[in-house]
Amino acid sequence: MWKIPLFELHITPEDQAAVLEPLQANWLTMGEQTKKFEAVFAERLGSKYAFAVSNGTAALHLALIALGIGPGDEVLVPSLTFVACANVIKAVGATPVFVDIENEVDWTLSAADLERKITPRSKAVMLVHYAGFPCNYDKILPIAKKFNLRIVEDCAHALVTQTPHGYCGTVGDMGCFSFFSNKNMTTGEGGMIIAQAEELADRLRMIRSHGMTTLTLDRYQGRAVSYDVMTYGLNYRSDEMHSALGLSQFQRLDANLTRRLALFQAYQARLGGLDEIILPFQDKVNASVGIHIFPIALRTKDRAAVMSYLKDQGIQSSIHYPPIHRFTAYQNDETLGEAFCPLTERISATEITLPFYPEMTDEMVGVVCDTVKAGLQASA
Repeated sequence: MWKIPLFELHITPEDQAAVLEPLQANWLTMGEQTKKFEAVFAERLGSKYAFAVSNGTAALHLALIALGIGPGDEVLVPSLTFVACANVIKAVGATPVFVDIENEVDWTLSAADLERKITPRSKAVMLVHYAGFPCNYDKILPIAKKFNLRIVEDCAHALVTQTPHGYCGTVGDMGCFSFFSNKNMTTGEGGMIIAQAEELADRLRMIRSHGMTTLTLDRYQGRAVSYDVMTYGLNYRSDEMHSALGLSQFQRLDANLTRRLALFQAYQARLGGLDEIILPFQDKVNASVGIHIFPIALRTKDRAAVMSYLKDQGIQSSIHYPPIHRFTAYQNDETLGEAFCPLTERISATEITLPFYPEMTDEMVGVVCDTVKAGLQASA
């Protein structure tokens, strides 16, 4: 259907062979492949602990449970992100407090608005590293320390984004990653949660698997014959096929990120200087950022008209994101106060995400940019 899709899944023969290994080994639940995937992931990020989980939302949910967040608590969270962030806050019985973005070219959480919205009920902040670009740790960490806020990092966009404070995900209490099909590496579904504190790691390990003290693999290999249940838990385990695919994909991550950086810069070079377009994060683009998407915002043009023009030319585009506080479920939630996020609303109303994946050629970027320019003129 699409001449140039928003993203394109790239599965290699090596990926396919990797997935066959656990099938041939006749062990499909969490086992040696998962243990290896966790170890490789933790080593790369310099994390003490890593736990493979069923998806990124599960990672976020586990993080809040492990921190003891529940009814009566507030968690500060950007509204310009995927709805899973707020959904898991509601799932533990807590209240999401929506925070605005920094400014029109930095779409990460605003430190100033964060501090304004902290109350005695505030227990945690969820940092979302939008498009792979890190939140402003220098401003946010002192605020979190001052008000004793725990930090959960949503790194679904920011796999191996490095900062002076460390890799995104290692700076807060826990880092949560998604390996959904459109992410910088994929396991289909799947995710990872990392932690540095042993106490949190112990909680995550048990909550991930029903609160049990031993796993099926332990009993199969004779290390245990029974188990106890130490806490209420869930089944957020990964499996061997997802982990095997993750290990294979992880080997190509650096090459893919290098190509993503080049594509991002190519887009910026072709679209820079256009008065009709806002290009976020221009001054933050460098090799330390694991860039995930290429977003723009329109200053005055009709977004629907531009996206329709792109579609007519066979170019897929998307929106990242509608503001969470404007979704029907959150508008109808009488427990939530009125969210005041004017910058989020302004950017969200005009944001367009353009095609962006490592297999794109420079010529394809040129076609997309020329079509965007033509779409801007057509919508005049």
